[in-house]
Amino acid sequence: MSQNGTSSSVVKLGVIGLGGRGRGLLETLLAMDDIEVPAVCDLYEDRLQLGLGLVESAGRPKADGYADYRQLLARDDLQGVVIATTWITHAEIAVAAMKAGKYAGIEVGGAASLEECWELVRTFEQTGVPCMLLENCCYGREELTVLNMVKQGLLGELIHCQCGYEHDLREEVAMGEQTRHNRYRNYLHRNGDVYPIHGLGPISKILNVNRGNRLLTLTSMSSKARGIRHWATEKFGENDPLAKTEFAQGDIVTTMIKCAGGETIQLIHDTTLPRPYSRAGRVQGTKGIWMEDNNSIHIEGRSPAHEWESFEAYREQYEHPIWKEFLSKGVTGGHGGMDYLVLRAFAESIRAKTDTPIDVYDTAVWMSITALSEQSVALGSAPVAIPDFTKGKWIKRDPAPAGRYALDRVDETLFAE
Repeated sequence: MSQNGTSSSVVKLGVIGLGGRGRGLLETLLAMDDIEVPAVCDLYEDRLQLGLGLVESAGRPKADGYADYRQLLARDDLQGVVIATTWITHAEIAVAAMKAGKYAGIEVGGAASLEECWELVRTFEQTGVPCMLLENCCYGREELTVLNMVKQGLLGELIHCQCGYEHDLREEVAMGEQTRHNRYRNYLHRNGDVYPIHGLGPISKILNVNRGNRLLTLTSMSSKARGIRHWATEKFGENDPLAKTEFAQGDIVTTMIKCAGGETIQLIHDTTLPRPYSRAGRVQGTKGIWMEDNNSIHIEGRSPAHEWESFEAYREQYEHPIWKEFLSKGVTGGHGGMDYLVLRAFAESIRAKTDTPIDVYDTAVWMSITALSEQSVALGSAPVAIPDFTKGKWIKRDPAPAGRYALDRVDETLFAE
């Protein structure tokens, strides 16, 4: 057994895309003794050299570097790839990876078109090679605790959920040309929920989307865009080019989604105004409600009438077993440990030769929300149908693979010492 509590067989992965996010994922992988990274790739030579340096400084065998991802995919010693390039290239590279027989792990980002989502699904169905959106927030401590509570029926029948991405990114977006960050040009030209998945991923698992439930329709509304221009004016003066730049992306995008099971989801994108970070979580059912922003919960018949309780009071009883183990062994990896857990989930699926806990159908529908929200905004907030990427199989699908990292069930016995 390795120090990660898994089989000692080594999983060999390539990393494509070595910007800040890609390098963070690479560092997390290099800290795992049963993962090897023999190859890395980036179009920019300076980023490629930084990635190669990380492999060397970790004391690992020297990695090969590539500017063309197709050359990396032509290798026969890689079982999977982690794709952390710009949003609009994720699907293209993932399709090529699956066709090359390599598990595709896609860093989070929305799709530019429905066709690329369908192409992901078609490629999986033709090749049988899994594709997993690396949605780290599905493995967040709060999200997994709430998932466990829902599976145990604590909140009753679910009625309404809220989620989102609320993160002050004004400087990151505004300086994107200088730092080669993909958000800048997306915000210049697109208007919709361009980053829906940190909130929607965990909520979809809580609502059994694609396994007994599905997302039916959405309608999106966008506010005016003022946040980045105001930030640039305050920082650089009113005559600076950034202060005069017109961004298409509205400061607040609100999307309402209706589910086949009758539940509703409110999804918020809020990244260009001053605010503290939040994923805006709320899960509400016939027996109670959990709220992220005030770290609180109310359970009918258990909480004082009409009063909130601290969520911390419930954590010990409902902590997901994967986090009990993680805390006991020492949390590691970026974003409070979520990066480590999602990469372990990907690697363990490769080792077991099973489908991934976030599968291609999850990946396609979550990514599609960006393109669909853009369409709804452009049509004056008209309702837009969300495709059924399972083609009806959501009604009754075979169970997802069992495992410690499963997101469709919680099995305490897999964590017994």
